Amino acid sequence: MGEYFKSNPRKMIGLLIVAVLMVALAAAGVMLGYTRIPWREAVDALIGYDGSREHIVVRHQRIPRTLVGMAVGASLATAGAVMQALTRNPLASPGLFGINAGAAFFIVIAVSFFSFSSLQAFSWIAFFGAAVSAIAVFAAGSLGREGATPLKLILAGAAMTAMFSSLTQGVLVVHEKTLEEVLFWLVGSVQGRSLDLLLPVIPWMIAGWIGALLLAKPLNLLMLGDEVAQSLGMRTGLVKTAAVAVVILLAGGSVAVAGPIGFVGIMVPHLARALFGNDHRWLLPACMVLGASLLVAADIGARFIIMPEEVPVGVMTALVGVPFFIVIARRSVSA
Repeated sequence: MGEYFKSNPRKMIGLLIVAVLMVALAAAGVMLGYTRIPWREAVDALIGYDGSREHIVVRHQRIPRTLVGMAVGASLATAGAVMQALTRNPLASPGLFGINAGAAFFIVIAVSFFSFSSLQAFSWIAFFGAAVSAIAVFAAGSLGREGATPLKLILAGAAMTAMFSSLTQGVLVVHEKTLEEVLFWLVGSVQGRSLDLLLPVIPWMIAGWIGALLLAKPLNLLMLGDEVAQSLGMRTGLVKTAAVAVVILLAGGSVAVAGPIGFVGIMVPHLARALFGNDHRWLLPACMVLGASLLVAADIGARFIIMPEEVPVGVMTALVGVPFFIVIARRSVSA
């Protein structure tokens, strides 16, 4: 693996460039907003905290939401790339496994019938709901002699998403008050998210990132088709199970922290392929960096559209993602 990276200096330089861009956007995320913080003041807040208004904004608002945005963006983009390889579908994303729909359903049930209200409780309930939905999709898509084929996974995911979405809407119709309580979570946002929400989930995300990188070479083989991969000695069932586990850790953790944020898992893998090619040994690291950059950039933009109010970052990614989705869909059909 090390020799492979050394043999591709252009791609390595490209990866370093996008990493620098990510750091620059993270710095901008700390400084920009309704309260603009000069870079010297931001540095002072880190090394010489004095309790001033600017220092409080930096330490307790901007830094946590920027770190949450980076972790969630990297996770969603990586999960999207793994899903597209697993299903061999360029339009695949974490939502395909019903992860967003499952997490939303369990949140709504918890609020409506068990009176949960804290963000900490929401995060674990959402993680559980996302995992249940993804496991159910993989189990349903694995039925039959062929096992988990791309088409069966897609159909099972669509069915599970439709079911959970319908159940969620039904509960919200009966319990209208619940909609007011969960609306801020259902639209997807990093605003107000603290490190207390991220820290319990970040170990699962890190495990997902590492798992994705370890699956890079097997995913390359899987893209050739199950028969070719099996003829080369790969245990496709084991690889697919591991890939689903990675998607659950990454997408489930993201939904748990920030709610359902769409289109990152679709857009970033295509952008990464355009820049770094189809080899997952480059594609997955690029998705991590570009995903973090995209979500932080979207969060920065969300602060300025209707200032002094903020647009949820999930709305921002949808505004960019819908046209992108249409373009990719048209290319897929024409191909």
